[in-house]
Amino acid sequence: MIAGHNGDEIEAYIATPSDDGARGGVVVIHHMPGYDRGTKEIARRFAELGYDAICPNLYWRQAPGAAPDDAAAAVRAQGGVPDEQLNGDVAGAAAHLRSLPKSNGKVGVIGYCSGGRQSVLAACNVDLDAAVDCYGAFVVGTPPEGFPLKVTNLVAELPNLRAPLLGLFGKDDSYPSPEQVAELDEILTGLDKPHEFHSYDDAGHAFFAVDRPAYRPAAANDGWERITSFFGAHLGG
Repeated sequence: MIAGHNGDEIEAYIATPSDDGARGGVVVIHHMPGYDRGTKEIARRFAELGYDAICPNLYWRQAPGAAPDDAAAAVRAQGGVPDEQLNGDVAGAAAHLRSLPKSNGKVGVIGYCSGGRQSVLAACNVDLDAAVDCYGAFVVGTPPEGFPLKVTNLVAELPNLRAPLLGLFGKDDSYPSPEQVAELDEILTGLDKPHEFHSYDDAGHAFFAVDRPAYRPAAANDGWERITSFFGAHLGG
């Protein structure tokens, strides 16, 4: 349990390396399907790479202890996780990482799907050293009619981006589309915000998800190499 937004106690999953060296930390934001096994495996992968990693359960308030699918359904029915709450939960997770005895004080954030947008949101509002957006929809653009989550784009937030941003996208994705990725690139370039984007052929949404038909090994493997280099440069390790 960690202190999240407004001091709320929320559940979190943490994975740490076995070595004794000083290290950075990574906040892993889970995707819309929730706080599931796949996301926890991602946290463990960051521990294997030498980071303290933590994944806060963003759905804990609405569905404590529920199965991921049930928790995700409950949160979707309420319009999703409010942006202010997300920022508070990521700030709490980052503070927890910095409190660990081996922390070097540097913390990054990474998110997938809805978590990709939330990673950018957090990097605009929370003290972070690096951010990774894996195919986050509606950083720019407008949600389609009937979309279940109450989200807006982040164009007004982008001038406040505090951390270097790595973006990883699929060229066959619709949300975000290649045109939206290009728009985001143009906005960040105009704002002189450090960023690095890569888009993959024959890859759509969720190409990192090893348990889904959308999984694309070549894109995912290259993406992991880029994430490793990016966090290595900005977080140490």
